[in-house]
Amino acid sequence: MNRPDLSKMKGFDPELFTAYASQVGHGGALGILYHDHGPDWVELALDHDEKLIGVAETGVIASGPIISLMDMATSMAIWVKLDRFRHQATLDLRVDYMRAAKPGSRIYGRGECYAIRRSVGFVRGVAHDGDPADPVAHVAATFMFTKP
Repeated sequence: MNRPDLSKMKGFDPELFTAYASQVGHGGALGILYHDHGPDWVELALDHDEKLIGVAETGVIASGPIISLMDMATSMAIWVKLDRFRHQATLDLRVDYMRAAKPGSRIYGRGECYAIRRSVGFVRGVAHDGDPADPVAHVAATFMFTKP
């Protein structure tokens, strides 16, 4: 598959980007899926998969895949708000776990971009397993732009 130069594309389509990312790299290995988006937010999903389980006896998805899900959802929220891809690096990603996800459940990760400055994007988000009012985790993150 040819790698598109996303920085030269007009607009940003999170569904198209996720379809590409699901075939390559870390997001593809985890099975991260597009779910929905709005003008400043993106919601992705992670289906239950035995390879993502932390402790076999619990059947609960490990924290690493959830962190990756939230990193991707919050990153993409910035691109949706900008309406274009922009090279960036995760400067800080704080994850506050509230509880373990329900065994066998799909995890949803929603990232919202609430501010963009000259060189930094600011985002927040929530991971849940079906009820956003009962979150698995909250996140707050900053991303530094590495190219114009």
